Amino acid sequence: MFASLQGRTAIVTGATRGIGKGIAARFGEAGMNVVVVGRNQADAERAAADIGSNAIAWAADITQFGATQSMAREVERRYGRIDVLCANAGIFPRARIDEMSVSDFDTMMAVNLRGTFLSVSACLPAMKRQQQGRIVIVGSITGTLGGYPGCSHYGASKAGQLGFMRSAAIELAPWNITVNAVLPGNVRTDSQSPEKTAYQQQKIVMSPMRRLAAVEDIANGALFFSSQEAGAITGQSLVIDAGQSLPESPSAVDEAMAAAGRV
Repeated sequence: MFASLQGRTAIVTGATRGIGKGIAARFGEAGMNVVVVGRNQADAERAAADIGSNAIAWAADITQFGATQSMAREVERRYGRIDVLCANAGIFPRARIDEMSVSDFDTMMAVNLRGTFLSVSACLPAMKRQQQGRIVIVGSITGTLGGYPGCSHYGASKAGQLGFMRSAAIELAPWNITVNAVLPGNVRTDSQSPEKTAYQQQKIVMSPMRRLAAVEDIANGALFFSSQEAGAITGQSLVIDAGQSLPESPSAVDEAMAAAGRV
């Protein structure tokens, strides 16, 4: 049984939809005060209303220093502390290298990598004052375990997050602040294109479990890293992909299924 997280305060960036909203909802179910951060105030308010009375909305562009600083100051003013930061905000536009513009590359890095740094940096004063904190970064298996055409800038940003995480974990350990990452594979969300759904159906054959990880699976990983029981874990990443990244080829999964009589 985990120790209660009731009354703890968590900030979740990029929490208006998808994985971020799922993580925020899971934190809310655990009794935490949840700050739902998105670029648009109306979207953030709708997501917070769905989560419940222990959630509030905050609009911030996490690529901007002033916006993240204001976010952290307001949360600490309202709740007196910041226990958890889940740096989830990210973008995923595809572009092949020979077609990618400098703007494409810079925008990806600004949101996925600089946004992580600025969000963490803004929350550190509060966490250092209270001598405790949990930072959870939402990364990806793309760029850390594998790659995909059109995703070189995305993969670079996600690999960069892990490089940032490892050094940050060492720096922040004296204040009992842990820094870890969850690495989702393909995850089905409530709002996605038919093209993505068709693509994911193809990826299921690469999963030994013949399924994709759900938003709830990622949220549970983030909740664990936020718990007191994870206090001795820092600088680590947890792959949550239903085994998608394991097989060398689809035939490996077919062979395992055949041996188990599951074809």
